[in-house]
Amino acid sequence: MPQQMPLGVSKQDEATFSNFYLPPGDSNRQVVDFLQNFAAGDNLEPVIYLWGPIGSGVTHLLQAVCQVAASHKRSYCYLPLKDNIDTDPTSAFDHLEQLELICIDDVHLLSHRSTWQVALFHLYNRLKDSGRQLLLGACQSPRGLDITLNDLRSRLQWGLIFQLCPLSDRDKIIVLRQRSRQRGFDLPEEVAHYILHRAPRNTRALFSYLEQLDHASLMAQRKITIPFVKRVLDFGS
Repeated sequence: MPQQMPLGVSKQDEATFSNFYLPPGDSNRQVVDFLQNFAAGDNLEPVIYLWGPIGSGVTHLLQAVCQVAASHKRSYCYLPLKDNIDTDPTSAFDHLEQLELICIDDVHLLSHRSTWQVALFHLYNRLKDSGRQLLLGACQSPRGLDITLNDLRSRLQWGLIFQLCPLSDRDKIIVLRQRSRQRGFDLPEEVAHYILHRAPRNTRALFSYLEQLDHASLMAQRKITIPFVKRVLDFGS
């Protein structure tokens, strides 16, 4: 059986269900609960399509699903298309039907790529025939994709479709400060506000800036202040 593919997430920022922030009463909670059962093998849904705007947590949840699958000794793979889209799709999908769970991220990149569309269509059918489970992640809904292969377009709309709602700015401040504490440093609230109002608003970009600040502060042995952020991230005045 093929080996599990590595998640490629750092130990500090490991993507788990426990560190996926859910505000009280958040509409994403039902999705997260369903995915946890799906990952553990308690739910036999064959195909799930998870989508949301960049930074809403789609990649985080796909990787969290893989973490749970591993803890339950399930065979799985996590395949981000952004890292593989320039390779041969046939070889990328080869033998995946031998695994119990396949998580394919960045499905929106299939637009205008006919060879990848054909390869995913055939993989979909192999997984269905072998009773395996497939989790797809994208920043667009299945109907929003520019898929020229009609058979694949219909397949992508057959399974369960979940949409993630992005966090509010207030919640992004909370998440930034929580993530900084996980990395071992304190991010003052006024600094978090400063970053949020000058950086791209999606959490993927915000976490990238946070990582830069962490490394820079360790190198310079400096606390993270607004002047320090201005110098490191070049936000200006």
